[in-house]
Amino acid sequence: MVAGNHIADQRKHAVNIGGRHIRSILVIKLRAIGDVLLSTIVTPNLRRAFPDARIDFVTERPAQDIITENPYIDDAIVFSPKKDSSLRLFSRLYHARYDLVFDLFCNPRSAQLTFATRAPVRVGYPFRGRAWAYNVHVESRADRVHNTQFNLDALRALDIPTPESNLVLRIPDEVQSWAAGYIKNRRTRSGPVIALNSSGTWESKRWGLNHFADLADILIDTLDANILLMHGPGEMPDVEHIASSMHREATIPPPTTLKQLAALFACCDATISNDSGPMHISAAIGTPTLGIFGPTNPLLQGPVGRHSRWIRLEGLECLACNKTICDIGNICMRDLGVDSVYQAYLHMMDKRDEC
Repeated sequence: MVAGNHIADQRKHAVNIGGRHIRSILVIKLRAIGDVLLSTIVTPNLRRAFPDARIDFVTERPAQDIITENPYIDDAIVFSPKKDSSLRLFSRLYHARYDLVFDLFCNPRSAQLTFATRAPVRVGYPFRGRAWAYNVHVESRADRVHNTQFNLDALRALDIPTPESNLVLRIPDEVQSWAAGYIKNRRTRSGPVIALNSSGTWESKRWGLNHFADLADILIDTLDANILLMHGPGEMPDVEHIASSMHREATIPPPTTLKQLAALFACCDATISNDSGPMHISAAIGTPTLGIFGPTNPLLQGPVGRHSRWIRLEGLECLACNKTICDIGNICMRDLGVDSVYQAYLHMMDKRDEC
């Protein structure tokens, strides 16, 4: 009885912000597939706090698969800056009459979108002179806490409870069935199915393609593994290079949507990946995921999930430099040995078995 009353009190407190009844909420996270996925942690918390409110989410087209079919939101507003009219989007958001807006992106465009809503409560991080767009400013802890907590800080700024800790990515049943059938028909070995993801938006975040090829051969030789070489738009040459450099045979899936990619990851026993959107997708759907890190900080951007882990070449002073292009030979990736990643994978799977 006490616990039930406590939850009811939390909801009553959250429904009214500053004495204002909240009937409609907008969340803005425009781009970067991994970042958009990490921001979905706010949606179950908002729905729990505002069970009767309308909750919309606006993002750009490349990330639309991340937020579509999210059960905690009412509408996924998808925008393409190159194709869609900015004035039309501004008008749509203004006429929606939102009571509460969270800008979790806080670049010039998202700040303008936030201000254009004229919402009574506009929450954001006042980066680089964007304080004018918000009337609730959130202190950024981006250099101190994981990205998921950075997003939840926006809710905490209004004393909204944040007990929910899961990311949200829903895969339609028919897409999951397709992925299961695809992998079943291409499974030729008795060992685990392991996805390798060599992608990365920054060149400095990419472990070498030849490293991935050598790792794949080791996984096959020692574990009789079935290897899937995952790829996104424009990355087919990379996985073809890996496959041609291997002594064993691997599977290269066809081009996929993000939902299909997530479904393939869900059918795998594990994923080994550079720091990238696909890494976060794999971890979010519960597949044990080993992230390979160097210029980014895994404590801030690492894979989320109880069975996921990360590895980097410790001892370098330049780790987590956040440079997109390295001027000293990308040694954090170049010198991270294949055997070190393989041993980290074995350790991750041993820890999973202990749970």
